Amino acid sequence: MTDLTNDFLANHEFIAAARNKLDDHMWDYLVGGTETETTLVRNRAALDALALRPRVLVDVSEIDGSVTLLGKKIRLPVILAPVGGLDSFDPMGAVSVAQGAQGFGAGMMFSSVTERTMDEVRAATDGPLFYQLYVRGFGRFIEEEVDRAIAEGFDAFCFTVDTAVYSRRERDIVKRFSKPWRRYVNDEAVKAQASLSWNDIARIRKAYDIPLALKGIGTAEDARMAVDHGIDIVYVSNHGGRQLDHGLGCAQILAEVVDAIDGQATIVMDGGISRGTDVVKAIALGADAVGIGRLYCYGLTVAGPAGVIRVLEILENEVHSALGLTGVSSFADLNPDHVAAGAPLVVTPGVHSSFPLL
Repeated sequence: MTDLTNDFLANHEFIAAARNKLDDHMWDYLVGGTETETTLVRNRAALDALALRPRVLVDVSEIDGSVTLLGKKIRLPVILAPVGGLDSFDPMGAVSVAQGAQGFGAGMMFSSVTERTMDEVRAATDGPLFYQLYVRGFGRFIEEEVDRAIAEGFDAFCFTVDTAVYSRRERDIVKRFSKPWRRYVNDEAVKAQASLSWNDIARIRKAYDIPLALKGIGTAEDARMAVDHGIDIVYVSNHGGRQLDHGLGCAQILAEVVDAIDGQATIVMDGGISRGTDVVKAIALGADAVGIGRLYCYGLTVAGPAGVIRVLEILENEVHSALGLTGVSSFADLNPDHVAAGAPLVVTPGVHSSFPLL
């Protein structure tokens, strides 16, 4: 793959390059949120309101940012989150993302809303790989998708649980932008997604041994329900601020979810993760991994798999700096005492507010 080490030294350079490459429709789809975009902004505000509490005179001469996820070692506690329409950012879409995940050593969650197939993506990476389902039918629709994921060697199966109703993304609406990957969505698909319930989760849990994840958990109450239903991975997410408007930022939700789960499931969190300090804050507060979406899409747009790898390399450099200056040499050494809540905001939060040089 192309070596981008000298071409991109900070991730805001990828954002600028991606903006120059994408048309207005795809740019707004990527960076926008629902209606007032309050939830999107609160994701960033919740992270910014957390401050790191550094300890000094600790030997941090050797820093290891790796963790184990789904029994596999990965270079950072980072999952490349599912994004619809990846083929609009890169010709090979999810396959390129998988190649980037493999090339760096990250986990990946593969969306069912894609032009690529399960076997193509599984063949591109041997790292932790989730299959994320949007329910599009009744009967044995879900079972058939689980069977396929198991047959293709996926490590976990994920239900999207925060899309019961399609949101109003007004950036797209006012431009009359009809997403091409939505062409398969008909009335039955809409009703099937809206009908998904805890009864379906219980049925699949009983029938299959594959690790199950729920993506879109936003309260302690639902986190406890997930554990009660035997869910292995609780994924705290508000869809990047792209579903329910006026929700809380995910970093604000994380503490109540951690308390509710009490170690009974793996916890993943996304929502505004843009910097190495964001990763450190989330893990310190109890997440086992974080998801990034927009961030890797910038690299994907600019340079395909090589761009994804370079984005992650820069993020890793930031992570190592944040860990060392916080006074720990690994994520295992972090704990909630390394974070203080209620820090004053110093910039106006926004989708790119963590990149002041942009």
